Amino acid sequence: MAALQQSPIAFPSSRITSRLHSHNPLKLSFSRTIPSLKLPKLAAKLAGKSKSKSRASGPKMADSAAGSYASALADVAKSNETLETTSADLEKVDKIFSDPTVLDFFVNPTIDLDTKRKILDEISSTSALQPHVSNFLNILVDMKRIDLIKEIIKEFELVCNKLTDTELAIVSSVVKLDQQHLAQIAKGVQRLTGAKNVRIKTVIDPTLVAGFTIRYGNSGSKLIDMSVKKQLEDLAAQLDLGDIQLAA
Repeated sequence: MAALQQSPIAFPSSRITSRLHSHNPLKLSFSRTIPSLKLPKLAAKLAGKSKSKSRASGPKMADSAAGSYASALADVAKSNETLETTSADLEKVDKIFSDPTVLDFFVNPTIDLDTKRKILDEISSTSALQPHVSNFLNILVDMKRIDLIKEIIKEFELVCNKLTDTELAIVSSVVKLDQQHLAQIAKGVQRLTGAKNVRIKTVIDPTLVAGFTIRYGNSGSKLIDMSVKKQLEDLAAQLDLGDIQLAA
C-alpha cells in the first residue's frame, strides 16, 4: 500500500513572475543547464494525435487532446520507469501554472518562442524537473497547446493511477492530519476498493468545523463524511430546523 500526502511545493514565484512581466531574454540567468533530451517519437506521436483531432470542435476537442498528450507522456514515463517521479514533477508544474501570470505569459502569441523556452528552462532548473518533463513542456509550447496544461495534468493522473492500480483519495480537514491518521485512512480506502495502492491528497477546508471527509472513486463519486458540519446538517434535518448557523 502506498499512502502519499500532498506536500507544499517550494517555488520562488515572485522572481519568476517578475521575469514574466519583463520577458526580456537578455536578462535571464540559469542556475543549472537542463540536459538536452530529444523526444522525436513523443513529438511525432503528439503531432499525429493533434492533427487527427483538428476537425473536432468545442470542449470535446480539448478533453480529447489533453487525454492524448497525457497518454503520450505516460507512455514515456512508463518506458523510463518514472511514473511516480513524473507525477511528482507534474504536481510542481500544476502549482506553477496555477498562477494566472504564468499561464497568460505562455499563451500570449506576441511573445516569441525563444523567450518562452528560456523561461521554461528557468522553471525546469528551479523546480528540478526531469528532462523528459521539461521537453514535454517545450513541445506543448512549440505546438501551441500549453493552454491545456491543467487538463493534461488531470488526465495524466487518471492514466497513471490506472497503470499502477492506484486509488486516489482526497482527504479534506480543518487542520493538517498527521501521517498516522492518513495511513489509517489509506488502509481503509484500500479495504473498500481493493486497490493495490492508495494515494492520499490533502485539502484544508475550514468550513467543515471539525472532522474530515474522504472522496474516492471515479471523479470522486464516493464520499465518506466524518465532519461536524455534516453531523450538524443531519441534526438540523431531523429536527426540521433548517440550516444551523454557528456563532462566530
